[in-house]
Amino acid sequence: MTIHRAAPPDGGTGESGRGRLTAALAALPWPSTAAVALVQLVGSGFAAHGQPDRAGLDAVAQLLLVAGPLLLLARRALPRIAVFGCVAVTVVYLALDHPYGPVFLSAVVAAGHAVTAGHRRAAVGGMLLLWAGLLITADRPLDWGEAVAAGAWMVAVLAISELVRIRRAQRAAEQAEQAAAERRRADEERLRIARELHDVLAHSISVINVQAGMGLALLDSDPEQTRAALTTIRSASREALGEVRQVLDTLRASGAAPRAPAPGLDRLPDLAEQAAHAGLRVETSTEGTPAPLPPGADLAAFRIVQEALTNIVRHSGSRTARLRLRYAPGLLDIRIDDDGPATGAGAGGGNGLVGMRERAAALGGTVTAGPRPDGGFRVDARLPRAARDQASPPDLRETM
Repeated sequence: MTIHRAAPPDGGTGESGRGRLTAALAALPWPSTAAVALVQLVGSGFAAHGQPDRAGLDAVAQLLLVAGPLLLLARRALPRIAVFGCVAVTVVYLALDHPYGPVFLSAVVAAGHAVTAGHRRAAVGGMLLLWAGLLITADRPLDWGEAVAAGAWMVAVLAISELVRIRRAQRAAEQAEQAAAERRRADEERLRIARELHDVLAHSISVINVQAGMGLALLDSDPEQTRAALTTIRSASREALGEVRQVLDTLRASGAAPRAPAPGLDRLPDLAEQAAHAGLRVETSTEGTPAPLPPGADLAAFRIVQEALTNIVRHSGSRTARLRLRYAPGLLDIRIDDDGPATGAGAGGGNGLVGMRERAAALGGTVTAGPRPDGGFRVDARLPRAARDQASPPDLRETM
């Protein structure tokens, strides 16, 4: 009988376990630990020459000078053990009457790291034990001034470590806030681009849909009217493609200036002409003295009118729309009325109305929409003529 042994997942070589062990060892703070050990060994050697009354640096002393830094390897995973271990090694070193020197460095580093990692009690307790050990192991009783001085530098270590911790926390909070702000800006960019594409495509495709239906209906009976419908389709599709290309070009080359001016209320005649090709007559009236609008408000006004007319074409049986622009001090009031009845999802329904409200809200304005008592539908938009949008940095997506 032959017995087949199942091979372990790593092929029986233990490479996976060794790899994890290697990675764990590589993650330990070796450079700083080696630096502390070198300072303690070399510095204590120099310090010993000036202290002939204390024991020399024998093998035990050198072992203790290295033991403290070795405990620092655990300061990230086990900060409390590192603090009290380094303090204990230092006190034992002093109790054996070895010369003073930078033996305190490992305890100071361990306590400082404990504070920055949020283990203040362990750091304070370690420093108190070190202070007490220093007093007990002294060659002679220390007077109150020397005792206070010894405690003062330990307090200074804790205070500096706390300042470092606070600064790190502030920097982390600032980075988190900056990352959140960048995410918000990215989300706002996506919403603006989606809204812009919706407004462009919804209007143009609605005109194309109406003209295509008209062309099909009159294909045999009225070839000239069919030709006119196809011409309108070509014009509407060309304009839509041009505006979509502007948005996409801006996405490809961030920071580039737009190639064409943003649409505004000066293009209302073109908008009315497109609506006329779709069978909707637009009656426009103006109240007050027309005045230039900030670019963001001008674009928003144009898109709101465009979306309202698109909704009438798609969802209303009315063939007439009434557009009123009222220029008041600091305010532009836009009103679009149709006589209904609603034939689809309802005028102003869907994402179009949401987009209108978002555009107005971004400028500090409002949009209200709903059915009229006589069966028609009304869209009212109020946009500030003050430069609220100029106070914020210009957005390339909004200038499309």
